[in-house]
Amino acid sequence: LLAWPGLFGLLFGVLFGLLIPIASAQETDPQPSEAPWSMADKYWGKADMAASRKKVQAMNGGLNTFMIMADRLEVQSSDDEETLIWDAQGWYGGDVNKLYLKSEGEVSLKQDKIEDAELQALWSRAMSPFWDIQTGVRQDFEPKGRTHAVLGVHGLAPYWFEVDAAAFISTHGDISARIEGEYDLRLTQRLVLQPRAEIELSAQNIPELEIGSGLTGIHTGIRLRYEFKRELAPYIGVEWQGHFGKTRDFIKAAGGESDQIVAVAGLRAWF
Repeated sequence: LLAWPGLFGLLFGVLFGLLIPIASAQETDPQPSEAPWSMADKYWGKADMAASRKKVQAMNGGLNTFMIMADRLEVQSSDDEETLIWDAQGWYGGDVNKLYLKSEGEVSLKQDKIEDAELQALWSRAMSPFWDIQTGVRQDFEPKGRTHAVLGVHGLAPYWFEVDAAAFISTHGDISARIEGEYDLRLTQRLVLQPRAEIELSAQNIPELEIGSGLTGIHTGIRLRYEFKRELAPYIGVEWQGHFGKTRDFIKAAGGESDQIVAVAGLRAWF
């Protein structure tokens, strides 16, 4: 019997110790509508914190950035010809929407003449974490000045193959397509081996451009580059250039090479 008062006292002390924190928490815990953003509003003011939160959200997801890359700036050499090739692009935007500018072309160093030159202006929108859909306009300056509507996709296929594919419809009603793919195989932290392929197709014959219907050409090669910096890498390589069907006939009739292997040396740079 003498032990009962002590036992009741112990139980009362335990219950009292548990109830005090619960009551304090009920008095001080914020309402769901106030937590967690509004805690700092009481000290710094709602207007200042709203501006600060807007900056934080922009820096962690909505920030617009830009990039300019010369993916290929190279000289291609064959038995009787040397050609300067450029393939460059730049973009500005955020994670979802970007403005892309792409340009490709070639200059005959032997004849000192621009043989091909084009510029694309594209709106690019992310449709998944690794793929963008792109649409816009392509303007050809050489060999014939033509304007095309563009619809394509750009992104990373499984196993990190970079793919750029697009269909074009010209103001003359000509329909064509281009598919480019490349893969970076890192031999070391600075030495990179890059297989690359480009496939071109046309829905009809375009004699004035020496293009036939169907599969018109394939360029496939391999390049070995050394990255002095990630942003600056000279390279060397070899590429096979083949044409097919009517395109092959058009090129032969004009006295050109429809099937050749060229050595390449160039520079890849970006910032």
